Amino acid sequence: MPFRRFTARRLSSAARLHRSSGSADPAARVRRFIVRHRRLLAALACCAAAGSAVEALVPVAAERSVVVRAARDLPAGTVLTAASLETARLPAEAVPPGARDDPEALVGRRLATPLLRGSPVTEVSLAGAGLLIGSPPGSVAVPLRPADPSVLDLLGPGQLVSVVAGTEGPWTGTEAGNAPDGGGADVLAVSVPVLWVSGSETAVGWPDTGAGEGLVVVAADPDNAARLTAASGAGVVYLVLTDG
Repeated sequence: MPFRRFTARRLSSAARLHRSSGSADPAARVRRFIVRHRRLLAALACCAAAGSAVEALVPVAAERSVVVRAARDLPAGTVLTAASLETARLPAEAVPPGARDDPEALVGRRLATPLLRGSPVTEVSLAGAGLLIGSPPGSVAVPLRPADPSVLDLLGPGQLVSVVAGTEGPWTGTEAGNAPDGGGADVLAVSVPVLWVSGSETAVGWPDTGAGEGLVVVAADPDNAARLTAASGAGVVYLVLTDG
């Protein structure tokens, strides 16, 4: 019948129009795309999350600084040369206080402490003013020549010693105290730290002339320094190891 055919044609046209208008909706297209590729999109999201986590865990490249270090094992007393030094770049937080960055400025300096290969050269490692770093204000470095050189084999930087002057010598300086046993000895200083020790076969003496063989350098206050120097010149100084 004509009426029914006309109605069917109108309904079919309306359906096609509805479908075409729906396909033109961007939101609808996005939804259909997500539904069709949901597994692929989920995998990509997981990969992105994993990449972000790895990037967050990897540390940012640390700032690096040039440090001078020992090119080989160096004993105490070594006079530094260009061949005994090398440079390396270390993270800034790994650079010790007092480290040096110019090897040419260290050539000719003398080591106060031994250094293992790869150890940075710091101000504390060098004979000179650096020996007194950390000592009480006003401390001075006093060289002593013990009457018994064999004690040098027992000493090292940081060891505490008491300095005693025997009476067989001509020294007559101001006494710091008498020996506990009342014998003929004067205690010049108690528990002073050793800064540097010579006497090793592989170490060069201090100072540069080589006359420092058998020499011990201790930190002392100015009042004790005069007594220690006078007694050492008389050759009657004995060192007693102490734990403080």
